[in-house]
Amino acid sequence: MISNKPVLLQHKQIRFLQILSGLQSEEKAMTQLSVRRWTPKHVAKWLREEGFCDYVDLLCNKHRLDGTSLLALSEYDLRSPPLELKVLGDIKRLMVSIRKLQKQNIDVLEELGLPFDGSPTGTGGSLDWLCNGESGRDCDSTDTAPVGEEYHQYTNGKYKLQTRRLDPEYWKTVLSTIYVVFVFGFTSFVMVIVHERVPDMRTYPPLPDIFLDSVPRIPWAFAMAEACGVILCNIWVLVLLLHKHRSILLRRMCSLMGTVFMLRCITMFVTSLSVPGQHLQCSGKMYGDMWAKLQRAVAIWSGFGMTLTGVHTCGDYMFSGHTVVITLLNFFVTEYTPRSWNFIHTLSWVLNLFGIFFILAAHEHYSIDVFIAFYITTRLFLYYHTLANTRAYQQSRRARIWFPMFSFFESNVNGPVPNEYSWPLSRPAVMRRLIG
Repeated sequence: MISNKPVLLQHKQIRFLQILSGLQSEEKAMTQLSVRRWTPKHVAKWLREEGFCDYVDLLCNKHRLDGTSLLALSEYDLRSPPLELKVLGDIKRLMVSIRKLQKQNIDVLEELGLPFDGSPTGTGGSLDWLCNGESGRDCDSTDTAPVGEEYHQYTNGKYKLQTRRLDPEYWKTVLSTIYVVFVFGFTSFVMVIVHERVPDMRTYPPLPDIFLDSVPRIPWAFAMAEACGVILCNIWVLVLLLHKHRSILLRRMCSLMGTVFMLRCITMFVTSLSVPGQHLQCSGKMYGDMWAKLQRAVAIWSGFGMTLTGVHTCGDYMFSGHTVVITLLNFFVTEYTPRSWNFIHTLSWVLNLFGIFFILAAHEHYSIDVFIAFYITTRLFLYYHTLANTRAYQQSRRARIWFPMFSFFESNVNGPVPNEYSWPLSRPAVMRRLIG
């Protein structure tokens, strides 16, 4: 009887060679297929071949990574949301594999406008900002640096990737709080001095003002303006408590508020305007000795300078402190809440604009007081955040001279502050059971 074992063995060998040939042809077809045409399935196959099976579901199924997005992937993308890979070794190994793939497809990168510099730190490119038009020697970096991430340049011209730092630096926040408290106290004392110098209404009547002359006075309007400010303040406190980077936000608020009010001290001390309305019972008051002046300043400071707390002042017209506070609160609320929170943003702006209208309708300030207060506050806020977000001035000598407080407080904040939220303390037990 003839055995069939050699025949079966031959059939198995032929079948194995066919399978192997099919795999090789499939691999060859995938190799020949341009990476630009890869679908998430092709990327999944590439990840498995490179030994990253654990990330196939995250990258290909959840985030639908195709060939183009794979070539554009950087180490910063892997570390930051929404990917947030946690294993350092996997991040480095995956970036090495991506670098090899990018090196093999330099022509594709050029077509996509993604230059390849051959370094393992990120995609290359040219420096996309200038140091305020200054020559290169006034900036810390003069050579080209990769775009989209923070880099440090060594003396040999090489760059090292710097991860985004958002250090809370609580000690700086404490200093900024002390600064704004001191400025508020100093402002209160200047208001006492200014009240002593308020011009006599019989000699210096109210100045002509288009708005005040056209709109009749509303007696309760100033209380409504302060109510708008109180509502905005409560919204801001809630945002501040729940924001993940609350220390940076509080530091910025204190530094800007203190700076604007310090400027207000200078303007209202230098020039004393006449009282804007006959309804104001203002006359120069002499508080006697320095102790009496300090007591009055403490009363103004403890009452936050608000009529709702029983504080009444005169002479502090140039420029409106109420407008400064309301406007700054509005800008901070809208800046540090997501753009999709349309209701909060609309409410904040409505409170800001109505607050300004009520200040004018109460005839407590001239129109120029309110306009200048709004302009100075908004410009300082926008200038500060533009410099902080773009980092264009951060390393220049001119910034350290003209913006010393900004350079000090923002030295370890790299880039924009994301709107992320977390509980200020440990999550309450009830919320842990409900949310998990």
